[in-house]
Amino acid sequence: MSDTADTASKRPYRGRFAPSPTGPLHFGSLVAAVGSYLDAKVNHGKWLVRIEDIDTTRVVAGAASDILKTLEAYGLYWDESVIYQSQRQSLYQDVVTQLIEQQLIYACHCSRKQIKAMGGIYQGHCKNRQYPFTDSALRLTQCYATSQYQDLLQGLIQIDPRLAQEDYLIKRSDGLFAYQLVVVVDDIAQNISRVVRGADLLDPTARQLSLFQQLKQPSPEYAHLPLVVAKPGFKLSKQNYAPAISTSSAKPALLNAFEFLGLKPEKALLSESIEYMLAWAITKFSLTTVPKATEIQVSQHPVSQDPQFAIIK
Repeated sequence: MSDTADTASKRPYRGRFAPSPTGPLHFGSLVAAVGSYLDAKVNHGKWLVRIEDIDTTRVVAGAASDILKTLEAYGLYWDESVIYQSQRQSLYQDVVTQLIEQQLIYACHCSRKQIKAMGGIYQGHCKNRQYPFTDSALRLTQCYATSQYQDLLQGLIQIDPRLAQEDYLIKRSDGLFAYQLVVVVDDIAQNISRVVRGADLLDPTARQLSLFQQLKQPSPEYAHLPLVVAKPGFKLSKQNYAPAISTSSAKPALLNAFEFLGLKPEKALLSESIEYMLAWAITKFSLTTVPKATEIQVSQHPVSQDPQFAIIK
């Protein structure tokens, strides 16, 4: 991990759950929410919720409020006001302007199709062409390539050096800010000290660590939880039409999330309140007991109309 991350453990614990409002929460989302929540509470820290709605082309109307209501139904209450990326455009633009003034950004006209034809990794084709910034995608000159880092759960993560050295997009040609930029700017603004999230973001984390260095800010520690997959390589996701978790009968799914995270709960917990279940989990949870895998397969067993899951060992 980068040198600046060494200070993360010395800062007050501040974690976050940052869903995108592209649909309702599914079981994979619940695992990430519960894992990040429990780690924050075990460490006597703050747990924040951020709605990552920066990509307005994918936002589903009403999904953000539905996500918040679902978290409340599962007893997962956040400690500070929810922030929405769509309301923070000026903050992101200030950072882009700062990087432009440092001559670290250039305009790019390459399409995804062109980059794929060139091998899939952008190789600076537009770097010296001096295209105007208007109506162009903007790329950041990579000055702090990060090809490996230490994950608290997965251990040493190594990234393809060519990908690590890539000048990546921070603003799209349609004017939308790129995820890699906004997530780092938000983590800095919220003073996030640890990020607990799914293992699908192992590679992007290296790029985010490089941006923390570029902005001369301390980076969080990272712990990437195993992904919930329906079959190897096929994660539960909104894009894959994973079923929404129930808000009227939360306890079974919560119990299954505990099991997924290695807590070994007894079924007798189902007779207790959600508050009691979470309090029990806080006394048991540790990153050391979470399975050290990047994905775990589950099978779906419909009981009533609520999705129930059994972990396939």
